[in-house]
Amino acid sequence: MVSVTMKMFVLISLCFFCLLLYRVSSEIPDRGLDHASLPPRGWNSYDSFCWTISEEEFLQSAEIISQRLRPHRYEYVVVDYLWYRRKVDGAYVDSLGFDVIDEWGRMIPDPDRWPSSRGGKGFTEVAKKVHAMGLKFGIHVMRGISTQAFNANTPILDSLKGGVYEESGRQWRAKDIGLKERACVWMPHGFMSVNTKLGAGRAFLRSLYRQYAEWGVDFVKHDCVFGDDLDIDEISFVSEVLKGLDRPILYSLSPGTSVTPAMAKEVSGLVNMYRISGDDWDTWGDVVSHFNVTRDFSTANMIGAKGLRGKSWPDLDMLPLGWLTDQGLNVGPHRWCKLSPDEQRTQMTLWAMAKSPLMFGGDVRKLDDFTYSLITNPTALEINSFSSNNMEAFTNKKSQVISPNLSKVETSDTRILGLTTCKDSKANGWSTEALDQDLEQICWKENLGNRLKKPFCYYKRKLPLASDEEMIYGQQYQGKLHLLAGERMEFCLNASPNRKLTSKESKRGSLSPCKRDANQVYMSENLKVNMSNLWQMWELNTSGALVNSYSGLCAIANSVKANVGSGGIRSWIATGRRGEIYVAFFNLNTEKTVISTSISDLAKALPRKNLNRASCKCREVWSGKDYGMIKQSISTVVETHGCVLFVLNC
Repeated sequence: MVSVTMKMFVLISLCFFCLLLYRVSSEIPDRGLDHASLPPRGWNSYDSFCWTISEEEFLQSAEIISQRLRPHRYEYVVVDYLWYRRKVDGAYVDSLGFDVIDEWGRMIPDPDRWPSSRGGKGFTEVAKKVHAMGLKFGIHVMRGISTQAFNANTPILDSLKGGVYEESGRQWRAKDIGLKERACVWMPHGFMSVNTKLGAGRAFLRSLYRQYAEWGVDFVKHDCVFGDDLDIDEISFVSEVLKGLDRPILYSLSPGTSVTPAMAKEVSGLVNMYRISGDDWDTWGDVVSHFNVTRDFSTANMIGAKGLRGKSWPDLDMLPLGWLTDQGLNVGPHRWCKLSPDEQRTQMTLWAMAKSPLMFGGDVRKLDDFTYSLITNPTALEINSFSSNNMEAFTNKKSQVISPNLSKVETSDTRILGLTTCKDSKANGWSTEALDQDLEQICWKENLGNRLKKPFCYYKRKLPLASDEEMIYGQQYQGKLHLLAGERMEFCLNASPNRKLTSKESKRGSLSPCKRDANQVYMSENLKVNMSNLWQMWELNTSGALVNSYSGLCAIANSVKANVGSGGIRSWIATGRRGEIYVAFFNLNTEKTVISTSISDLAKALPRKNLNRASCKCREVWSGKDYGMIKQSISTVVETHGCVLFVLNC
């Protein structure tokens, strides 16, 4: 028989093994292949600290998130941009010469703000502490290589063999791989793309992401490679590197100005989340700007599509709620969110119904009760994680909108210029129209010859070459054009933002003055080219596609119906994992509005049989009101800029 002592020894050993297993599982992220199976959820430092956050502030925030938000599946804590920049006089978003780099030209944490990074440790110690809290650690990174490393001409590390990367009998350096003509538009002094067609360019990127994995990074937010700044080559190679690592790293793209579903389909399988808007801040205009794009991505079935090692999710950007800083300031938090409580509920509801990643941006050290209850609402989080069939609905005529205080809403057809991948067949819609022997236009073909609709056109102007040097290298610009708004030739079509724009400010196909300024980059040893002119250059190819020289994206003229005198009514619908139905009404108007819909409309929108003959038990989430049993319709007053969120059990 087994002695009592032996039994106790076995029991104690088993307990010790279980404790060890728990410690290991809490420190090492899940290595399964079902990556980002649900929309990622966490916290990002940008909205509350801009770029100046310190190690002490970050770990304080992580500890609070672990205690208060981790039970609600907020698991990622992300250091946003410029963690490698010294916080000294003269340093700002687009300054040059203040970054900390290693001997291989790779960014490393500023040791004054991140003291545990000294001795070549990078973020290793921070990541260990984050993992011990049961959280996952993330960082923000920029495209390609830094201008600082390029100017220093640092050697390229061969992370597979060790030492300097060698090929074709030579050692490779930063100036061999950097593409200064592909500088990040909103940070031109900061970073540029690398040539991924070169083995040395790929070796540099590989050395970056292998280092992040060695530090213990679980999440990478890759900036200035998507939307107007699309760099599909870099995204593809980074995805390949991440896929080959022995630990999963969630791959996120940012920002997403001018993103369309067609463009996103090129990258969605390579990443886990990707921004579909510019930066979102706490203004009502920013909130409203997300309704159309979320509708388009849900219609295209992009929500929860196949991604890197799992799924990918369209990202509406961080939730700028609670205690915040102002955009672009080098100071810490100093004000409360400017959105009204109703507007904040509208934002949280849309993010939940669209199944966007939920990345909270406020300072958790001053997390107030209202903000906490909003971002941890159990129904909103249930919808965000587990609902299906999410879509904008109720656009048919049977849905009722009653607003006695509003005048009749009129609509008008307008056009906006968007950017899309040149693989999109819809992009082949442009042609040249001669006005006289000296003046031509490039027009969207759809309205040509239609006397009732004005054609959508831009005037053509060949790229002006102002110097002999530019004439020598003019072959690079063969066929390139400026596109202008009018005959006076004052404003050029600009296909890329010159800074990090908010959603409200990101006007697709914006116009800017056609003039040179001091912002120049070298495209060769002898030729200087104005950066603003570079992203204003276009080329009409033989298939009728209008290609932008900076991003390689193609222009497309989208038809929209603009509401005149009204913010409008929007609504979303989804089904729950237990059979419940979620219905959200959004009032974008400037006055209270009564919104109604019928059960029969729900039956048409959802894949449910006999719903039009059912009685449904109904409650509203934000007010807590119980509507009892309803048989024919739902009708309620919705506050200005507010929303209601119904849960129906039929």
